[in-house]
Amino acid sequence: MKTAKNFSLSGFIKLTRIGNLLIIVFAQYFTAIFLTSFTPSWFSVLKNLDLFLLSFSSVLIAASGYIINDYYDVKIDYINKPNRVIVGKIIKRRVVMVAHTVINFLGICIGFIVAPILAIINFTSALLLWLYSNQLKRIVLIGNISVALLSGLSIYIVELIYHSQNPLVLIYAAFAFGYTVIREIVKDIEDVQGDEAFGCKTLPIVYGIRKTKGFLFFFIVLFGASLSFALFSLATSFGLILMFGNIIMLITLFIIIYKADTKKEFHSLSTVTKIMMMMGVLSMAMHNL
Repeated sequence: MKTAKNFSLSGFIKLTRIGNLLIIVFAQYFTAIFLTSFTPSWFSVLKNLDLFLLSFSSVLIAASGYIINDYYDVKIDYINKPNRVIVGKIIKRRVVMVAHTVINFLGICIGFIVAPILAIINFTSALLLWLYSNQLKRIVLIGNISVALLSGLSIYIVELIYHSQNPLVLIYAAFAFGYTVIREIVKDIEDVQGDEAFGCKTLPIVYGIRKTKGFLFFFIVLFGASLSFALFSLATSFGLILMFGNIIMLITLFIIIYKADTKKEFHSLSTVTKIMMMMGVLSMAMHNL
């Protein structure tokens, strides 16, 4: 058995989910370029120091959240995904905790450079992520909603710089919230074995997989109807395109969830949801076509 190191670059990259961090940056810059102005300028956005610092601080807070989540979930992960355990196996536990603290501190300080309100938001987000990892994720729905709120906030927070008052920014934030709720619940179903062994009270553990699927169907219908109404109210061709595209994706999710039974199928479903979220971000580029 290998001895954990003080630092491992590959281990740190896996621990902080660098792919997910890049998605945050991608979503924030696309929001700034395509939703905050009807005449987007890539150059003006890319040279905006405040946006860079906002995005960098968001990434640091998110990375710290992934770190502390893996720290608290190490025993559960040995059951759910033993081949992906980093804490205590590749990087020493105390090093992980120091990294979590330092990265959080940097994220809050960088946020303060942009605006005091961003520092407060970053501090609150860091606290919520710690509470999520330590306790909230083990409570029915509370953990799922907490993470989903932060996902939506990562898009809407761009308004702190641009103040565009474009309703599409809020709609895309709601899109991120809804799809994150779905993905988090799907992940709970996927991880039910390890979660149950350590006393977690997630939706599938408390109510069973069948009723959890029923809740997902209800949420998909409610979320789809609410978002469709908001998009239809825009009375624009872009809004209608988004509405029909979202309906198609939600129907697809509905069918896949209905057919899914095994851990492997739910893992694939989680990946499909992430791809759909990326498609949503890419659709921002159609706004000014």
